[in-house]
This record gives sequence, structure tokens and C-alpha cells, in this order.
Amino acid sequence: MRWSSYPGRSLKRAGRRGSAGLISTPPVERTTSVAQTQVPPDSPGSPLVREALSAVVSRETAATPNAVGPSIGYSLNQEGEWPRPPKCRVLTVANQKGGVGKTTTAVNLAAALSMHGQRVLVIDLDPQGNASTALATEHRSGTPSVYQVLIEDLPLASIVKPVPGMPNLYCAPATLDLAGAEIELVPMVGRETRLRRALNNFTGMELDYIFIDCPPSLGLLTVNALAAAQEVLIPIQCEYYALEGLSQLLQNVELVRAHLNPPLVVSTILLTMYDARTKLASQVAEEVRSHFGDTVLKSVIPRSVRVSEAPSYSQSVMTYDPGSSGAMAYMDAARELAYRAVPSGS
Repeated sequence: MRWSSYPGRSLKRAGRRGSAGLISTPPVERTTSVAQTQVPPDSPGSPLVREALSAVVSRETAATPNAVGPSIGYSLNQEGEWPRPPKCRVLTVANQKGGVGKTTTAVNLAAALSMHGQRVLVIDLDPQGNASTALATEHRSGTPSVYQVLIEDLPLASIVKPVPGMPNLYCAPATLDLAGAEIELVPMVGRETRLRRALNNFTGMELDYIFIDCPPSLGLLTVNALAAAQEVLIPIQCEYYALEGLSQLLQNVELVRAHLNPPLVVSTILLTMYDARTKLASQVAEEVRSHFGDTVLKSVIPRSVRVSEAPSYSQSVMTYDPGSSGAMAYMDAARELAYRAVPSGS
């Protein structure tokens, strides 16, 4: 599968891509760990989680997955839980264009999955630290963060923190120190794979999902994220200019795949900030689907004031306003992600 041929402004000329390139291949195993002292004891769930789940429980008990059915090897453990992958899935959430809902997508998908029994880690690789803020994780200057992991070889387990009020959800925070990491990484040996090495040494505790939130650029931080993951999730804003630069991102994915990480695949594209009042949003959605086929989730994230407000309260929209359209859309997208098959890399 060659993604770098994405034509950007002339999507329709590329024709339609069906699902022939999709197989139910389980992701590559990644053993993961968190220091045991940092793991909260098992509990029936916090008040935030119970409140959020109550807003969707009637939909959950009656709903069936809106993508493909459960893949072979997935298991449902108890009522209310979604299928758990046989191996940890490591997804890099990337888009070189800012303002497309990248961090929002990483945080809310992670929160939704954790609310349904999945053990999820969010690695904040953006110096702005927005994912850390949304997950109420301390990231002031001087706080041990991903910067020390990449530059000083600090064990990843030593910086991972449980997210308050969200059992099963953890965050590896970013600080402003990370802004200088791009330059400091240049002379280092194995500069493109330092995050992968940290993940390989992250042993002890089982995780089901790891989301890596990237900065809106194609520098060494993003390359590290791509080299460490098995899957790439690309949020695309339903506006014309959001499509520009996508071709370059896909070319970079191909380069990383060829030279650093052969198993890497673009497994998921999520349409965000969809405004049903505009014809342009529908056209963009149609053209993206026509080119990328079943790689695009059927769930679409609408424009939502609640989604935008939630981070200012150090929450995901899943707990801030679980009954909002944005929360329901992300819940649907997370369910689809949990059930759908993984595209092959060929």
C-alpha cells in the first residue's frame, strides 16, 4: 500500500479505494510497564467515570459496532468492556497542520477506551503540553517528563502518572523543555529511535493502547513517534486547507517505514470538526473517503463547544459533558477503533 501518492487538491482523480487492502492482522507485540507504586488500586470506578458512563449506558447496551465485527483473537471480559487487543496497540496521532483536533482526538479516544476497561497510556510529545493539561497531569518546568526520557535516558516508567479520577488511564507528560529536544537530539546516536528504545524497556504492567500525541511538525519528535508505533492515526479537519500538507506527512510515513519501522501502517483516519451546515464539509468528507476507503472511520467528530471547553477544566469531554454531541461522537469513534480490523502494511 503506497500512501505517498495522495494528490491533495485533486482527490477525485485518484479514484476509489476499496477494502481489499485490509486484513485482520493483529498489531506487533509491545511489552509495557508502569512502576507498581504509581498504579492506583482496582476500584469500581470514580464518580467522574460513573457519571460519564451513565450518559451512554443505554446506547452501549443496545448498540452494535458500527464498523467491522470483532477480530479473531479479541476477547470480551465482562459486560461494559470492549474487546481487548491480544497485543498492545501503539498509535501515533499525527498531522503536521495545527488545529485539526490532534490532541483532542488522542485525549478523548484514550479516555473513552479507558472507560470501557482498556488500559491506556497517553505519551505527550508536544512541547505545548496540551494533552498533559487535558489529563490533569502536572507538567510545570522542572517536572520529570518525556524530555528526560529522550535526552537523559530516564526510564519511561518513572514519569508515567495515573490520570486523576480515571482508572486505567495514564499520562507521560511533556514540558516546555521538550522544545529544545529537536536540536539536542541531532548529534545523538539513534536519535530517531530513542522513544522506541524507551518503550521497549517499559516492562512489567500490561497496557492495551498507547497513544502518542505529536507536535504539529515533521521534525525529530514526530519521527521518534512514528518509529515507535505500529499504527498512525491521522485526524483531518473537514475544511479545504486541512488537506494541504497531508501528502508530505504520508511521504514521511513511507520513509520511516522504509528505513526505521517496516511494520508501520496508516491504520486510521478520523474526520474532525465536521459542520453539517456547510457543503464544503460534506465534500471534503466524501473525497477523503473516496481516496482512503475503509481506513476512514465511519464516525465523524462534529464541531462542539463542549469539546473545546473541556481542556480548560483539565478534563476530557468524556467526563466534562458526557451527553454532548462531541462526547458521543468520540465514544462512537473509540468503539469503532476497538472493534475494527487493522490494515496490513503491504
